[in-house]
Amino acid sequence: MATTSTSEHTGNGPTGAEKMYHESSDSSNNGTNGMNGMGRQMTHEEHQTAVAASKFGYGPLAHINSTASARLPAFGGEFQPGLYKSVENRKFANPAPLGLSAFALTTFVLSLINMRTRAVAEPNLVVGLAFGYGGLVQLLAGMWEMAVGNTFGATALSSYGGFWLSFAVILTPGGFNIREAYVEAQGMEAFYDAFGFFLMGWLIFTTILLVATLRSTVAFFLLFFTLDLAFLFLGVGYLHRDSTMHPNPPLIKTGGFFGLLAAFLAWYNALAGIADDSNSFFIIPVAHFPWSVKGREMRKEKTERARV
Repeated sequence: MATTSTSEHTGNGPTGAEKMYHESSDSSNNGTNGMNGMGRQMTHEEHQTAVAASKFGYGPLAHINSTASARLPAFGGEFQPGLYKSVENRKFANPAPLGLSAFALTTFVLSLINMRTRAVAEPNLVVGLAFGYGGLVQLLAGMWEMAVGNTFGATALSSYGGFWLSFAVILTPGGFNIREAYVEAQGMEAFYDAFGFFLMGWLIFTTILLVATLRSTVAFFLLFFTLDLAFLFLGVGYLHRDSTMHPNPPLIKTGGFFGLLAAFLAWYNALAGIADDSNSFFIIPVAHFPWSVKGREMRKEKTERARV
């Protein structure tokens, strides 16, 4: 998770609007020092009225983002499950959409091949994508996630960047001769077993990340859930072969199907991180789990509005 303060993770601290209000009051150079025009401190009721007025562009807080967007939800902008800091004053761009897009495109192409789309069965084309986009670019995005303080994003994107690089190394034709070495020493079945172990290891890692998304959003959770199923079916498909001792076609195709779903979900989450009110006419819905921090806050706000 990102290394933010306790109040930002629990939701028990001040809201984003209140934080920004107090920061603005402390740094104000207009001589009022957080006071109203009459030179006295605002009461709680006056402050609440000012916050409401600022939503419509007037009042003493009109220059401050006092809406719910001042405290952004997960994921709908950043590659982490929990609530995170507002990014207005951050020096770096959000690297999550780049890493998600790199993952999505490479997974999309490989999944179509696993599903034997238009009778294409050899994954040689994916080697180029796995080295350049899914591997190198996603690894760089993961490193920038570390720079902005997002532990989950750094772990996930860097690891899957490493997955694609290692995948490319294994399947590079005539390059590293990994498959050929297995075939010469023990036969093709030994390579299938070893590749199945490789995929099952990534199944375990993805399951660990999946657990960390259970208090986030539906879109974020489904990305890792479908990816988990893809690794499961592909791994079992290589370990539990058919009568000809080749990877089990129904299991491989099923794994390709779930990989295709994961690719589209990765693109969806990437779009949620790119689209905002400056470049889009709508905000991508990500559906918060009701038991998440943001879900509880939304229910509380809804209850308070109903009482009013």
